[in-house]
Amino acid sequence: MHHALVFSTSKQPSSASDAASWLAKLANHYDFLQPEETPQWLHQGYAAQLICDPDVSFNAASLTHSLEFRTLRSNAAELGLDVNIIPLAGRRKQMLIADMDSTIINGESLDDLAVLAGLGDAVTAITKRAMTGEIDFEGALFERVAMLAGKPSSLFDQLIAEATPTSGAIELVQTMRANGARCYLVSGGFDVITGPVSAVCGFHNHHANHMHIADGKILGTVQTPVLDRDAKAGYLAHYCTLHGITPNEAATIGDGANDLAMLQAAGMGVAFNGKPLLLSEVAIQLNHTDLKGLLYLQGYQDSDIVTG
Repeated sequence: MHHALVFSTSKQPSSASDAASWLAKLANHYDFLQPEETPQWLHQGYAAQLICDPDVSFNAASLTHSLEFRTLRSNAAELGLDVNIIPLAGRRKQMLIADMDSTIINGESLDDLAVLAGLGDAVTAITKRAMTGEIDFEGALFERVAMLAGKPSSLFDQLIAEATPTSGAIELVQTMRANGARCYLVSGGFDVITGPVSAVCGFHNHHANHMHIADGKILGTVQTPVLDRDAKAGYLAHYCTLHGITPNEAATIGDGANDLAMLQAAGMGVAFNGKPLLLSEVAIQLNHTDLKGLLYLQGYQDSDIVTG
C-alpha cells in the first residue's frame, strides 16, 4: 500500500527553494520506507510530502515502537520538524472530532478559571496528574470543581473573553467544512466555554460537561454522567453512525490521556503536543506544527486552506 510521508513545521519558513533540499539532512533516514519520488511542497517552507511504497509487512499503527521510525522522528525533531506517514487510501477524512483545552484553544479552561478565582496552584496540580493518566479523570474533575464553590459565575465571562484559539484552529475547521466534513468539538471541560469556542471556529456542534450555577454563584458540582474518555469515543461512534461513515473516515485530535480512546478508534487519531501517554501510544503526532498540520496530513495544500 502506498503512503505519504509528511514533514511539517510552524517555525520560521525554510529558505530552501525546493522540498528535497529542505529535507536533505533526513534523506538517509527515510530510505527504509522506499520512497518512490523526491519530496514535493504542500506549503512551501512549512510542509512537504513524498510518496512511499514500504514493504508489505509495514504497519503504520506500530510506528511508535519502530526503532527506524523513532530515529527518523528524533532527527526530524532536532530540525524542528514533525514527520508522519499516512496511508493514501482514504486520506481525506469526512469528520473531525476535536478536544478543546490545549488543542483548539490555548491553555486549560478549568485551570484558567481557577487562576481567576485565586485557586490556580491547587487546581493545576490535579489537572496535570489527570491529563497524564495518573489519577481518574472523573474524580479529579469533581475535586477541582468543588474548590470553586461559592465563586461568582461572572468569572466565566472573563474566561471566555480571554480564550484564544490555537494557531490553525479556525483554518482546520473551516477547510474541512468547505470540503464536506462534519466537525464537532468534544471536551472534558464545560459547555459554557465550548459554546463560544465552537461558534468562533465553526464547528457543527459541541459537547462538554455542565457545571451547576445558581444565583450568580458556582455551586461546585457537575452534571452526571461526566464527559470522560469513554464518552469522547462514544461521540465518535455516535456521529459516525449518524452520518453513515466508518471511524476510519474520521480524524480526531487531542493532547491528554482522556483523548486516547477516541484517537485510537479513528482512522486518523492525532496527538497534538501530546502528554507522555499519548506519545507512547499514538503513532501520528504534531509537536512542531500548529493545527494546520492536520490538513497537511490529509494532503491539503496551502492553496486549499480556508482562512478567517
